[in-house]
Amino acid sequence: MASFLGGIFNLGLNRHERLKFILLTISFAFVLGSYTIAKELKDSIFVSIVGKDHLPMAKLLVIFLLIPAALVYSRLVDVFRRYQLLAFYSMLYGVILAGFAVLLGHHSIGLYNAETSPYRLFGWIFYFFLEGYSPFVVGVFWAFANSVTSPNEAKNCYPVMVAGSKIGGIFAALFAWYILDHAKALDCFGCVNHDVVSHQILMGLVSVMLLCVPVILTILMRTVPGQYLHGYEAVYQLEKQQDKEKESDAKTGMFSGIKLLVQSPYVLGIFGLVFFYETLNVVIGLQRIGILKEASTSVAGFTASMFWQRFQAHFYGMIISFFGVQFLLRRFELRRCLFLVPFLISGLLIFFVFTYSVDAIMYLFIGMSTVNYSISYQLRESLYIPTSKDMKFKAKAWIDTFGTKFSKGFGCLFSNGTRSLAAGTTAFTVVYGGFFSLLMLAWFITSWLLGKKYEKAIRNNEIIGNE
Repeated sequence: MASFLGGIFNLGLNRHERLKFILLTISFAFVLGSYTIAKELKDSIFVSIVGKDHLPMAKLLVIFLLIPAALVYSRLVDVFRRYQLLAFYSMLYGVILAGFAVLLGHHSIGLYNAETSPYRLFGWIFYFFLEGYSPFVVGVFWAFANSVTSPNEAKNCYPVMVAGSKIGGIFAALFAWYILDHAKALDCFGCVNHDVVSHQILMGLVSVMLLCVPVILTILMRTVPGQYLHGYEAVYQLEKQQDKEKESDAKTGMFSGIKLLVQSPYVLGIFGLVFFYETLNVVIGLQRIGILKEASTSVAGFTASMFWQRFQAHFYGMIISFFGVQFLLRRFELRRCLFLVPFLISGLLIFFVFTYSVDAIMYLFIGMSTVNYSISYQLRESLYIPTSKDMKFKAKAWIDTFGTKFSKGFGCLFSNGTRSLAAGTTAFTVVYGGFFSLLMLAWFITSWLLGKKYEKAIRNNEIIGNE
């Protein structure tokens, strides 16, 4: 794999720069592969233990429950070095998810108990903990990658890094689909309940992949000289000057991230990009989960169908990221590439509203996931490169926790408020079409303004957030 990635990363980089992105890609493949499994298990296990009707409430409650976690994270940013922060959260989630893998096999609190109830505490704890996976593992990975990557490196290497990481997502989704769809193959191991054991195996795999990340980070820090880990040079020089003057980052405090989110138009703009996508994703995702649950006869079948769709999104995303995004970023400025995202999403939404069907929902989900993870995500993360450390880590954490969950909660409120509308009716088309149109219009405007601000900062060697 290393030699294959080495050939791909022959983008005018020297040996150390190439090694840096190879190791970042491998670590991201483990992060994305484990996230692919954890993301689907989170919903399917919650629905199987607590019940589908309580999923919207869980998405609302998690908004408030992650606030203390974000405050603790903001403090850890001041205590740990950048790579240590990612290693810490990878190990934390790896160890705790190993414990969850064991508890899933418990006869009363785990999956052996087929009775769904809102009083089954384990289902809620499991869901809330995995809701923190995206901001505190995936989000921290991107914060670390952005802090050691220059704008030019991001343009050349991020599309390839994302495409390479999709290999982890593809294999994870395929393995999960196979083991759940062929759960009876576990008979040879003497398994009594195939559904339960297959879910335990997958959760154990998530744990193992996460525990590999600190090992890769250690290799990265020991083999790549520090001069190749500066990232955006203006930010590095500022932090170096502050260290000499003994201006500790600890002075910014635990609440500096939320202050930046409220006060900085740039950070609010990035939050807007997250808000638009996550709101749409929840509105479509709730319908998708309901359809798949009704069509499945077992927990394993339900989860397997979710993984099969996730595999398709990763596969198409790998192709688009490698061949499409790299071409776009080299030919057009980031502003135009950002503008392309709502354009593509708008086309998918128009198809959904006017041709509502089970297939339309599935195509929309796969299409939105593909566009988000192959194009939108890496463009959005690139926006953090010319920002201060507090924006990269603290403000980003608030967006990835509170901002993301607030967006999902808003999507749940819309879904609950329109539950009485019959799909495919005129009222459904008008309400959903109007809602989607407002979101898309705001998305277009925000993308254009953010792109202009980013390009101006890079052109003038400015640091956003250091005004």
